[in-house]
Amino acid sequence: MARDFTTGKITPMLIRFTIPLVLGNLFQMTYNAVDSIIVGRYVGKEALAAVGVCNPIMTMMLLFMNGLCIGAGILMGMQYGAKDYETLHRQISTTMIAGIIFAAIISGLGAVFSPQILRLLQIDATILKLTTEYLRIIMIGMIFSFIYNFYAAVFRALGDSRTPLLFLVMSSLINIAGDLFFVIILRMGSMGCALATVFSECLCAVACVAYVQTKVDFLKIKKGWFVFDWSILKKTVSYGWVSAMQQAVPPLGKVFMQSAVNTMGVSVIAAFAAASRIDDFCYIPEQNIAHAMTSFMAQNRGAGRIDRMKAGFKEGMVIELCYGLLVLFIGFFGAEWIMGLFSTDASVVREGVKYMHIIAIAYLLPAATNGIQGFFRGIGDLKVTLVSSMVNVVVRCIIIYPFLKYIYNGIEAFPITYVIGWICMLIAELPLLIKTYREFGRDKV
Repeated sequence: MARDFTTGKITPMLIRFTIPLVLGNLFQMTYNAVDSIIVGRYVGKEALAAVGVCNPIMTMMLLFMNGLCIGAGILMGMQYGAKDYETLHRQISTTMIAGIIFAAIISGLGAVFSPQILRLLQIDATILKLTTEYLRIIMIGMIFSFIYNFYAAVFRALGDSRTPLLFLVMSSLINIAGDLFFVIILRMGSMGCALATVFSECLCAVACVAYVQTKVDFLKIKKGWFVFDWSILKKTVSYGWVSAMQQAVPPLGKVFMQSAVNTMGVSVIAAFAAASRIDDFCYIPEQNIAHAMTSFMAQNRGAGRIDRMKAGFKEGMVIELCYGLLVLFIGFFGAEWIMGLFSTDASVVREGVKYMHIIAIAYLLPAATNGIQGFFRGIGDLKVTLVSSMVNVVVRCIIIYPFLKYIYNGIEAFPITYVIGWICMLIAELPLLIKTYREFGRDKV
């Protein structure tokens, strides 16, 4: 159901919009975590390590495509807020056609070059074959992931975060059932885990298309909708590539970090894989809050409501910081119990707890940086979000190997470098935020 953000009380509106986003990602992360839990407990730490190695690669690809959808979603939100429905329809059609072609190319290249990608990451030779099989299957499903993310971006641009949640819940439940069937019953190992993921993504994509065609007349694909407008594509790319790069930069940094982890033995690789899953549970909802702020501000920008844009940013930041405090306590005090869900291997649990005790203390930092990025995306200044994300990742990548060699050669090095990266990101963002916020509204945005 579409929602108009240009009127009404802001905080309840942001919370109502954010909750389905958070729940959706929690379900998505839950079935990702279930992959790791089932593989770790029923197959072994080698299979858990293989899944963990592939996770940042998959995340980078998915977030790059999702970034393109977010960029297009900002334009859709502005068009919807301005009541320019003709342009909105052309925007949707053009983005869908271009996106499917792009996703198919990425999917094919990723499947073909999986071994080369993994060798670049210095993958442990004992799990190279296992990891290659897993990654190739996952890559095949990328096109289905795009279709879901595309429709999710359209719904959210129209103020509807509930419908994407329902499809994601469905996909998550199918994925979990598939894991139990392929891994535990058929004993297909990590390959069965990959098959369950692709199968669930495929069904989710088909369900999204069927729902729109039968239930949402406003978005129904019709003969006249198959329009490819180069001028719209050019504008979409100008927004989308920056958003895509900004979305892809953090996982790209994580891929680099993974290459460092891969030199530290299977136990540390497995611990890092599990801790990273837990980290996502804490961190990604902060991104969801920022995405809600972006959708809110984009609609109000289209409607010329500068006052509501400023108020939405302030109230969104309060929500971000409250959530940051909550996950700080959960992540720190529940570290050992949570790690125990992923593995019964004492060395894996011990290494994961070390990681979590450090990273949990810093969760207020990404809460602040995500809120600021939500502001800049909402006003259409995506370059700031890209530059600040690059500062974060570049700092991490520059210091990790010297840190491991000269300061501390253990898993603790990774969360410490994350903290340093977030601090540098915040230092880069704050002056631009203060300057932009003071000038905001003096001239037409």
